[in-house]
Amino acid sequence: MKLNYRRTILTGFAFMAISAFWQMYDTIIPLILKNSFQMGELLTGVVMSADNVLALFLLPIFGSLSDKTNTPIGKRKPYILLGTLATCIAMIFIPYVDNLQNMSGGTDNMGPLIAFMCVLGLILVFMGTFRSPAVALMPDVTPRPLRSKGNAIINLTGTAGAIVTLLLSRFLVPKGDNPDYSIFFYVLILFMIVCVAILGVTVSEDKWAREARQTEEMHGVKDEEPEVKKSHGKLSSGEMRSLILILLSVAFWYMAYNGVTSAFSRYVGEVWPADTTGYEAAVLAENADGAATVEPEEVNYEDCLMVATVAAIISYVPIGFLASAIGRKKCILIGIVGLVLGFLYVGFFGSYHFAVNFGFVLIGVSWATINVNSFPMVVEIASDGDVGKYTGYYYVFSMAAQVITPILSGALLQWVSYRTLFPYAVVFSVLAFITMIGVKHGDSRPKPAKSFLENFDVDD
Repeated sequence: MKLNYRRTILTGFAFMAISAFWQMYDTIIPLILKNSFQMGELLTGVVMSADNVLALFLLPIFGSLSDKTNTPIGKRKPYILLGTLATCIAMIFIPYVDNLQNMSGGTDNMGPLIAFMCVLGLILVFMGTFRSPAVALMPDVTPRPLRSKGNAIINLTGTAGAIVTLLLSRFLVPKGDNPDYSIFFYVLILFMIVCVAILGVTVSEDKWAREARQTEEMHGVKDEEPEVKKSHGKLSSGEMRSLILILLSVAFWYMAYNGVTSAFSRYVGEVWPADTTGYEAAVLAENADGAATVEPEEVNYEDCLMVATVAAIISYVPIGFLASAIGRKKCILIGIVGLVLGFLYVGFFGSYHFAVNFGFVLIGVSWATINVNSFPMVVEIASDGDVGKYTGYYYVFSMAAQVITPILSGALLQWVSYRTLFPYAVVFSVLAFITMIGVKHGDSRPKPAKSFLENFDVDD
């Protein structure tokens, strides 16, 4: 039994579009709220958490609806195609309303703000209609023993989508406090449409799903896995305690990491201005002649995030070998320690310097180490028939954390100092370490990967 890589890549184009959108949402929308609409950090945090609030309700609803849908093109594709189209149409109005607000000269006219919030709300609802069907498509068309490899391909395509958005932001967004985002959004919309168009034309959902089930029957998949737990098995008290502690850990490290990523574009503008203060000033002070040998460096938050993303991708393979050798729990604990050190290191800098990227390398590798191992630990505790339910538990805790953390960190940024961002992340990382120490189940050491791609298996 071999994975059909071509089919899996084509299926992953939905994730490529989704990841491209969320990278835009996390980096560009906060800047528009702050610079164009003069929104405070707390309110910005509330708006940024809206997608996760909606996801808590929309994802299970539309996931269930797609299970019951039956159309000539499949049960998932209608949601993916129509949801993406509706999202892209609504996205056209974001730069239009933003420019309308900027042309008003920052008056108290509430019209553009109301229009912007309505458009953003519609976009988040549209995104919620096809995210779960997109998640379910890969397992539908992939035999069960091959879903680990399939999930690796899906996550790699998603990472590619996020990188595309960072590159578009880097080269298509003019510099300044109130740039015109029109070209950036138009190109991003075109990219998303092309992704789902490729999926729509090439993916034969029903045919591939039937062939996947036939492959399972042909290879006697059920008979090959006698160690699988019985469906709907009841957890022991120890397993339940471990499950709760894992889920709490998930919430804590998402509060730490998402707190940084959702506010970093604003942090750069406030704490790392392109001048010779902070770190660079200290370098100048060491020069005996007092000459300005250090030129001010242009700060691009996209570069830092890109460094972390690329570092995570490169680290997946050694992380897979490490997990095979020492187990998932130890890997996660090592990853949490790495996050703490990375956050402390980056928070030390008073202004941008190239050396800060070493901290983002550590953050990226550490985050990958956690993600590669955390989701499998949750599923390891689940009975065979409850894997979907336990997957839901995982996403509820991760999304709930992403609802809370922009609001909580935003309040600290607004009312205390922007300098609280990285200490905030350190505190929640330490809490995740404490709860993770108490986990006693779900840590069966995975078998060594039989192929390069199995080391890339992380959660969606």
